[in-house]
Amino acid sequence: MQTPLSLSSVEVSVVIPVYNEEGGLQALFDRVYPALDSLGESYEVIFVNDGSVDRSPQMLAAQFHKRPDVTRVILFNGNFGQHMAILAGFEHTRGRIVITLDADLQNPPEEIPRLVAEMRKGHDYVGTIRRQRNDSAFRRYASRAMNRLREKITKIKMTDQGCMLRAYDRNVIDTINACREVNTFIPALAYTFSSNPVEIEVGHEQRHAGESKYSLYQLIRLNFDLVTGFSIVPLQWFSAIGTVLSISSAGLFVILLIRRFLLGSEVQGVFTLFALNFFLVGIMLFGIGLLGEYVGRIYQEVRDRPRYRIQAVLERDPRDPKTDNAAEASCAQ
Repeated sequence: MQTPLSLSSVEVSVVIPVYNEEGGLQALFDRVYPALDSLGESYEVIFVNDGSVDRSPQMLAAQFHKRPDVTRVILFNGNFGQHMAILAGFEHTRGRIVITLDADLQNPPEEIPRLVAEMRKGHDYVGTIRRQRNDSAFRRYASRAMNRLREKITKIKMTDQGCMLRAYDRNVIDTINACREVNTFIPALAYTFSSNPVEIEVGHEQRHAGESKYSLYQLIRLNFDLVTGFSIVPLQWFSAIGTVLSISSAGLFVILLIRRFLLGSEVQGVFTLFALNFFLVGIMLFGIGLLGEYVGRIYQEVRDRPRYRIQAVLERDPRDPKTDNAAEASCAQ
């Protein structure tokens, strides 16, 4: 049995966002606690329920009452997204090392001691690369392509951005908590704050139950957020493209004017001009859409709305280690 939680005694905090995972939660409980017990260090597990509509909240509450010494549960009053759930978990962590883990068991909890061992070597950020990914070929190839594009644009080096099993130093977590961005990609944000990052390979399994919560559209949106949130290179690219097209258009105008004086009026090439016009209009519309992405991010920031709202926090009362309680949290975060 672990000692009661306190800020000074907790070495490892594990943050697990949960959304409609009732089919796999018991298997998660059965594996994550033994993996953490094997560390031989004090730890805490923070589950963040992201507005689940199945039995996940009840199962998390039952697990809290079963292991109140090392378990806390944060209950959102709606669905705010995986990254907001992780940020809420970060706000409540006490450990010197903080680890994020998905609830679907695709990343084995048994890998956690390896991440802790790497952190003990002096690293302040441990990223992971999924070994023998159990995803479809389309998702693997699309992920690799987006990784290469993202690295060229943002200069953030993450071999496998889709793997959320990662470890962070307390100082990195405190810096992330000080950020108030509405949209962000946590691994990339942590990478920008780390001074000694490292990546290791970890296992990858089939989902224990349920299905992926990320659709193709959500994955595209996630990568748009990642690129526009950490770089203005796309805007610079379109500025360069606009300059080149302007010069090319001016050159084309001069050529057509000369041909008009030398050869007279002609109707050849009309459809070519139409195709060129449609191509340029398409580029302009895409550029306007890209600019809209950045303007939309600014709009979300200036509204200054809460990123999420916590309905309740289930945790042991620190004033009485023998008493379990549910701390109601009515304030928005």
